[in-house]
Amino acid sequence: MAVYTDVAADELADFLKAYDIGELLSYKGIAEGVENSNYLLHTTAGSFFLTLYEKRVAVGDLPFFLGLMGHLATHGIVCPQPVKTRGGETLGRLAGRPAAIIDFLEGVWPRKPTVTHCAATGEALAKLHLAGRDFPMTRANALSVRGWRPLFDQAAPRVDTVQHGLHDFLKAELDHLEQHWPKHLPSGVIHADLFPDNVLFLGDRLSGLIDFYFACNDFLAYDVAICLNAWCFEPDHSFNATKARALLGAYNRERALSEAEQAALPLLARGAALRFLLTRLVDALNVPAGALVKPKNPLEYVRKLRFQQSISSIRDYGVVTPGTVA
Repeated sequence: MAVYTDVAADELADFLKAYDIGELLSYKGIAEGVENSNYLLHTTAGSFFLTLYEKRVAVGDLPFFLGLMGHLATHGIVCPQPVKTRGGETLGRLAGRPAAIIDFLEGVWPRKPTVTHCAATGEALAKLHLAGRDFPMTRANALSVRGWRPLFDQAAPRVDTVQHGLHDFLKAELDHLEQHWPKHLPSGVIHADLFPDNVLFLGDRLSGLIDFYFACNDFLAYDVAICLNAWCFEPDHSFNATKARALLGAYNRERALSEAEQAALPLLARGAALRFLLTRLVDALNVPAGALVKPKNPLEYVRKLRFQQSISSIRDYGVVTPGTVA
């Protein structure tokens, strides 16, 4: 979450008149993330999030995102729900941007994820995948393998200013992944961005999943690979096999990975590392002047990608599950 678009108090108060959420008491921008402009609202009826969708989010995708959150909630997945206007609409316009009000979930995201957090996340991810099986809408993953070269091309002229030699390293990896990316794995709705800051906890209990604005249809195991990179590395960049076992074990208890998915997981993890490296790189090179945002460090994912390049089997993660492919 971040703030790129400023909202005046009187403009916001007028916008809220369409909702039954009381009168505005206060609001403040939220400076985490890089995608949309987000505000925490306090009204006489409670707390809510206001999201203004910035240019990277296509307006035509918003019914998918908002509809998915409603669908998952009916299947027991705790996630934010769009607040409807008195006219039954979930989407409006504010400050020249599409905008929605989302209800507030209690909880905090884990700054230092534990094994318990990883297990809870693996379980929740599997349940999300199962719950999404009968969601009727679809959305292609614009940030899967076919979307990576345009990102690379966008960053290429300045990429070596971030790290010497990074251009050739990324080009070689992109060539490899385009040639070897799987074509036939179980697919469905994925979150595609289930980082620690998108999972809320009350103590050790998972209290909700948030930020569904990258959700799409893709390989389910790719979502698992994203989580391996996001949850199972330590601040010193070392891989924590205990966390990986907890995450994958909990996932498998809800939805068992097939042998083909297990065999593909190391390559999917390389792809997931490259995807977030590239988007972080583009964001870091193109932060708007004056934006209330702190871009995430792309070099973190250079290290993760180099690690994933050393992995040839799921066993190399220290994971052994029934039916594991060696």
